[in-house]
Amino acid sequence: MILLQRSYTLFAPIYDALIAGPSAKVRARSLAPLAALPASDILIDGIGTGLDLPHLPPQHRYTGLDLTQAMLERARPRASDLDIDFILGDSQCLPFPDASFDHVVLHLILAVVPEPAACLAEAARVVRPGGSLRILDKFLRPGALAPMRRLLNPLSRRLATRLDVVFEDILADSANLAVIDDRDALLSGWFRLIELRKTH
Repeated sequence: MILLQRSYTLFAPIYDALIAGPSAKVRARSLAPLAALPASDILIDGIGTGLDLPHLPPQHRYTGLDLTQAMLERARPRASDLDIDFILGDSQCLPFPDASFDHVVLHLILAVVPEPAACLAEAARVVRPGGSLRILDKFLRPGALAPMRRLLNPLSRRLATRLDVVFEDILADSANLAVIDDRDALLSGWFRLIELRKTH
């Protein structure tokens, strides 16, 4: 995690230039259903530079968590109209009690952390029964060979992101999560929008 923290501290000044444009529409699509919900406690897990913030409805109470201070510093100016706290922390070991949030947003974090199953389990732990987890990330399909992605993964996972995460594998460790929606988002389905519900 220390190497990843250092990498994203270095990436912070250029992160938006690389990610903001390609991800804007799909972020908005993922977060749009939050506008119809009553006031809720929502965790933005892996908030990064705050690219989700312009798409968040104002009625909720938000907590934005990230591993790097450099990312959080870039996120803060985007949150002027929101009720939000920013927390420095590890998505694989969240600093919150069980059932602290009504909903959790996991945008481009599950394929970044070294242990995505631990990240998903922690998100499930802190969400209340009946709450949702909204996921946007890149995943290999079960059984996909993807030789180039697997070849690049040993280097990529140390510097920025994993390229070998199979969502169905990490979901298998979370028996209390049910898939509500799963659709292709970008790059012919490499990126997916997934909604989960915590059943108990």
